[in-house]
Amino acid sequence: MVLHTTDNGVSWITLNRPEAMNAITPDQRERLIALLDEASRDPGVRAVVITATGRGFCAGADLRGAPAAAERLPGDVARTIRLGVQRLIAAVLDCEKPVIAAVNGTAAGIGAHLAFACDLVLAAESARFIEVFVRRGLVPDGGGAYLLPRLVGPQRAKELMFLGESVSAAEAHRIGLVNRVVPADELATTARKWAERLAMGPTRALALTKQLVNASLEADRATAFAAEAAAQEINMTTADAHEGVASFVERRSPSYRGR
Repeated sequence: MVLHTTDNGVSWITLNRPEAMNAITPDQRERLIALLDEASRDPGVRAVVITATGRGFCAGADLRGAPAAAERLPGDVARTIRLGVQRLIAAVLDCEKPVIAAVNGTAAGIGAHLAFACDLVLAAESARFIEVFVRRGLVPDGGGAYLLPRLVGPQRAKELMFLGESVSAAEAHRIGLVNRVVPADELATTARKWAERLAMGPTRALALTKQLVNASLEADRATAFAAEAAAQEINMTTADAHEGVASFVERRSPSYRGR
């Protein structure tokens, strides 16, 4: 249900339940979390791509098998959310390698939030994004109310979540939900090009930059500046930082090794 390969320093994670529009099961979720954690720990992985097979990127969580309301005890839902989909979104946000979403089709509910949690989002022209929760009488989960205001602002986020309308790839690009829209037959090629470029970069510097940007959204200036100084201190101990400076002085292209 989740395909995985590593090629040229890129971990390719592919949701593979096309018959269910790649709705995520608990087993798939745990596999995704494990692969993202593995990518952080593996020095041979220097970038990650999350994509899917078939017409859909991810239709959200697979709710089949969920207990009926009458069977739940107080605290069950909060525990399920905390230990389930929130861990998945956190795994993307906390991954120490840059993560690209290559959205090949519909991304609804948790599927949309999985994409929005990634560092860069590529979308096929046929892709669409739907905050589907309101259609089911549900509150957005999987970090939606955390991610969306940071991407498009609170009023636009409320519009998306209150109305639950389908947003085209072009509109998602216009309002800042995705980085680039490409023809469907160019999605995989563009994702590979971006991922391999990142994989050739200074991996630790990228990881620290990701941490700084994510943390800055909740920090005051003094805290953000202190974090920046600490990140610089850490990064200047890396071989890639020394290589970057040396290549500049020697007027040559740098050769980064991810260390």
